[in-house]
Amino acid sequence: MPGIDACLHEIMALPGARGAAIVDWTSGLALGTAGESPNGDHETTATETAELARVAAEYPAFAPAAERIRPEAGNAKGPPVEDLIVTTRTGYHVLRFVETTFDSSVFLHLWLDRDTGNLALARLRLQQLAERLVLA
Repeated sequence: MPGIDACLHEIMALPGARGAAIVDWTSGLALGTAGESPNGDHETTATETAELARVAAEYPAFAPAAERIRPEAGNAKGPPVEDLIVTTRTGYHVLRFVETTFDSSVFLHLWLDRDTGNLALARLRLQQLAERLVLA
């Protein structure tokens, strides 16, 4: 089971991978980064993507009330959203939520080149990595 560094190494091995991060979406902090950042600063990118992840995980438009995270109820199941894909003219940003046994607030962020990357492969690989990731 890969830790943060091994997980980022595997993500960056994907065809077209430009950058990757593991981010805590409650704090907006990057737990680990690799490769490039779309705006040149991994911490700023982590903060911005965390905001997007928070909206998707908590807003009723993306999750029915019964599926939304309610930490006060002891719901450690994780967000009902599995992943988010943002398409730009030159790339894809794939955010994959990681389910954990504790309060799940982590996601994988992959910045993928649109011309050389394979979005379907990236989604499948991120899903596999998210299931195996060990956070210590």
